[in-house]
Amino acid sequence: MRVGVYVDGYNLYYGARSLCGRGTLGWRWLDIGALAQSLMQERHDWRGALLGRVVYCTARVDAAENPSSYADQDVYLKALLASKSVDHIEYGYYVARVKAAPLAVRQPNGRPRLVGPGWPVMVQDSAGLEVNDARFMVSVAHREEKGSDVNVASHLLLDVLRDNVDAALVISNDSDLRFPIEEARKLVPVGLVNPSPGQTAGALRGLPTMGVGRHFWRKLSERDIRHHQLPNPVGGYSMPPGW
Repeated sequence: MRVGVYVDGYNLYYGARSLCGRGTLGWRWLDIGALAQSLMQERHDWRGALLGRVVYCTARVDAAENPSSYADQDVYLKALLASKSVDHIEYGYYVARVKAAPLAVRQPNGRPRLVGPGWPVMVQDSAGLEVNDARFMVSVAHREEKGSDVNVASHLLLDVLRDNVDAALVISNDSDLRFPIEEARKLVPVGLVNPSPGQTAGALRGLPTMGVGRHFWRKLSERDIRHHQLPNPVGGYSMPPGW
């Protein structure tokens, strides 16, 4: 059974950072192919599964804005290809813009709570009366990575429809992938791997028996990340300092 692996790079990176800790060492030099192989071998109903191709979808850090991060990412991407941990890297892009939004604070459940007037900052109307339901609007610089979800979906469906794979492993918790994953499940078994510590997106859930069946859902752990690291050095590339 040939398995195609489709990875949303930024979803995986931020999930791993949440699991392992932003300032800690030993998790960024991730061996994606080895991780995928381990996830496949766990499945008794996927016996005979072989790693077909690994597609890693990401976007380049802006070299002018953050040269050190660009250099670190460049080394990692080259190491992934040189070690054959991935077979193909598909690039998206960044969009930089200014966004306006109501001022809010994060609640314990992660949801935003809008900030209203309260001492020492109050809002009054032209008559000097308090406006208790006023909202504070702020503008912020916002950089958004674009294209990874579309690239994951495109490679997944193309490989399934062209009969390039007999099963698929998708590493992402992006609910925008609901439709392509649902369609893929009608034709091949699909494993959905949530790289974040939070709950798997409701839109990505389902039943193991839907479509052709043998689907599964899995959440990554800190151990999964730390136990699947590339050799250092590998393919002539060394892990960046601090990784």
